[in-house]
Amino acid sequence: MANVSRAFAALVTLLGLVEMAWSGTVVPRNPAPGFRAKAVVHEKFVELSLDDYRGKWLVLFFYPFDFTFVCPTEIVAFSEAMEQFHEIGAEVAAVSTDSHHTHLAWIKTPRELGGLGHLNLPLVADVSKRISSTYGVLVEDEEDELYGAALRGLFIIDPAQVVRSVQINDEAVGRSVDETLRLVKAFQFADKNGEGCPANWKPGAASIVPDPIKSKAFFNAWSTEHPDSSITA
Repeated sequence: MANVSRAFAALVTLLGLVEMAWSGTVVPRNPAPGFRAKAVVHEKFVELSLDDYRGKWLVLFFYPFDFTFVCPTEIVAFSEAMEQFHEIGAEVAAVSTDSHHTHLAWIKTPRELGGLGHLNLPLVADVSKRISSTYGVLVEDEEDELYGAALRGLFIIDPAQVVRSVQINDEAVGRSVDETLRLVKAFQFADKNGEGCPANWKPGAASIVPDPIKSKAFFNAWSTEHPDSSITA
């Protein structure tokens, strides 16, 4: 009977973990919700899943609609930076609630007409809206002009498929490729070295040893660059 009770308790715990992972509340340090959907890769239709990226860093970003205005500038910017992402072992995938057919039509539209042209990253078709909903970026208010679309969510997912960073913008403002690259590099550095990355950290800059004694060297140097204005001579 004890073994049965333990097995039942384990099952309840497992179900609870599954429910938590798919609750739509995606925050850093939690597992990234899995997904599988059609995508356009090099103008071909493929099935794409989160598991395809296991062992790599992944920047998964959502955008509202194909054939709009801010969206192509973001997608092309990330596409043009793919070599930089590959150099640090990272991939990028874009998601909207449009169909894979609409994605392909947009790719085939010239950039001077608001299209995408050749892309170096996948466009995932979240037609069911489940991915956007699970990641907490789906607009569900029927009175909202973006109803049924995704907000500009960006998730950095590590090789173990744990969420490390979450950013969600309102529709009007695009995201920074340079800042995304900086964040991935910072998380990689922190994981490798066990040290913290201060504000505006970039590779080669000083980091913080998470120890009250060992961190003093950093703060001594840092305080000379950022003196306390409340202290007067």
